[in-house]
Amino acid sequence: MAVLIYLENWDGKFKKLSFELVSYASKIAEMLGSQSLALTIGNVEEQELEKLSVHGADKVLHLKNEKLDTLDEQAFSNLVADVARKYNATVLVLSNNNSGKALAPRLSVQLKAGLVSGVSKLPVSVSPFVVYKKVYSGKAYANVQIKTDLKILTLAQNSFELIHNPKPYVVEHLNIQPSDNLLNTKVKEVQKLTGKVLLSDADIVVSGGRGMKSADNWGPLVELADLLGAATACSRPVSDEGWRPHEEHTGQTGKIIAPNLYFAIGISGATQHLAGISSSKIIVAVNSDKDAPIFEAAQYGIVGDAMKVLPKLVDAVKELKLR
Repeated sequence: MAVLIYLENWDGKFKKLSFELVSYASKIAEMLGSQSLALTIGNVEEQELEKLSVHGADKVLHLKNEKLDTLDEQAFSNLVADVARKYNATVLVLSNNNSGKALAPRLSVQLKAGLVSGVSKLPVSVSPFVVYKKVYSGKAYANVQIKTDLKILTLAQNSFELIHNPKPYVVEHLNIQPSDNLLNTKVKEVQKLTGKVLLSDADIVVSGGRGMKSADNWGPLVELADLLGAATACSRPVSDEGWRPHEEHTGQTGKIIAPNLYFAIGISGATQHLAGISSSKIIVAVNSDKDAPIFEAAQYGIVGDAMKVLPKLVDAVKELKLR
């Protein structure tokens, strides 16, 4: 019996998300009285693999092959399924990000396993196996029982605290050759965004909506983000108008994020937008309409014109940084 964690790596490096997954899965392994196995695919250095044991991985499984340098959903799901069978995994944990959402349903079919996506807490119980998750865009929650022998969970980002639980570093380098007929993805060009905090990784996000009134008014918002070391984001109407790039769109039809601090500047708080940011730890809202729905989700709110409030926020942060 084992709890298997599939860990994505980015150019051979792990992010905070990876360590959240290991921390979460190691606790489930303790509840089940089994071991936690951390699986990663790709070219990762030994010192980077060793970091996984610090957060509770009993064993690290490393599968390296030049053919697997690029995520191929069909090939990767087959490989993860093979590893799950080999080590008699009873629980498989992935991230609820793009790669996890792509792999988990395939694995569910191949392994005939029950799948619950977007969990945010440890199981309520393991016999029966019941997990907690938010539903209806975070407005309610459900306890879901999984009855299959193998259970698959995808963990919501930034929903589980990192746990310092050092284990002896044990690594097993796997020699599994992917079938060539499963490798169908070809990367022709890679363009990397540099010099900017990625929205999906940011601890702080400064986001603007139609209350910003025009694409010409984003200077102070970008300045505030730079001062805070934050990523910039926007609501869907803003990206639809072309005021900001579509990759900054957060919400049900955009990116779903869970930063520690989210500034909603001039955003009314439509249900679709709240669905993408409701997992934020702290929400600070600025809106001229005191009845705007965003205030119901926010921990802190300022009723006022974003064009007048935003420069004052910038000045306040500058003053704090000078102290």
